[in-house]
Amino acid sequence: MSDVEKGGLITKVFGPKKRWKAYKARAEQLPENYRTTVKAIERYLMHFVPTDADSNASMFEDLADLFEQAAADGTPVRDIVGKNPAEFADAFVQNYSQGGYVPTRARKQLTDAITRAEEEGPR
Repeated sequence: MSDVEKGGLITKVFGPKKRWKAYKARAEQLPENYRTTVKAIERYLMHFVPTDADSNASMFEDLADLFEQAAADGTPVRDIVGKNPAEFADAFVQNYSQGGYVPTRARKQLTDAITRAEEEGPR
């Protein structure tokens, strides 16, 4: 029986469903502008080819850690992602996997989402 048949796509790509659900719950608890940013980065990171489920689960958990700490410290979103959110996400993902294809459209969507998040929260 394959991994997909045993535990589904989420388990194969992100590790145990419990870890994925815990990450999603943490992301939902963030203030709106941080939550918008995390969701945008998450969508962007989905364009990368996963190397293994454990690395990907760790990547999303670390993303939640980063933004939870930033929210607690009151760090503005733009101070985290910089002027080019795609460069931030590209550098972030390099710690966890190699490869992947990120189309220009995904880069624009990420940048636009961060701009909206910046408008939602404190400056």
